[in-house]
Amino acid sequence: MKGTIVNFRVGMKTMYHNHMIVKVNELTKRADAAKLIGKPVVYTTSAKNEIKGKVASAHGNKGALRVIFEKAMPGQAIAQHVEIQ
Repeated sequence: MKGTIVNFRVGMKTMYHNHMIVKVNELTKRADAAKLIGKPVVYTTSAKNEIKGKVASAHGNKGALRVIFEKAMPGQAIAQHVEIQ
């Protein structure tokens, strides 16, 4: 299943560099997104390096996911595709 990175997870005064919000086109409800909790996620950089992560929770009510990656993500990752396995 493919998803698109929408943004970093941000708060009022903090930004989490390894937490990303991912939108999947097939998901439209929070309940659908909750079924994917714990699934592995892989982002492939332009240099063919893989950054692995895991779905932590649903984000919002429209099917977005909060994904925690193992290291900080580059800003160029926004609007790029990830593979949810």
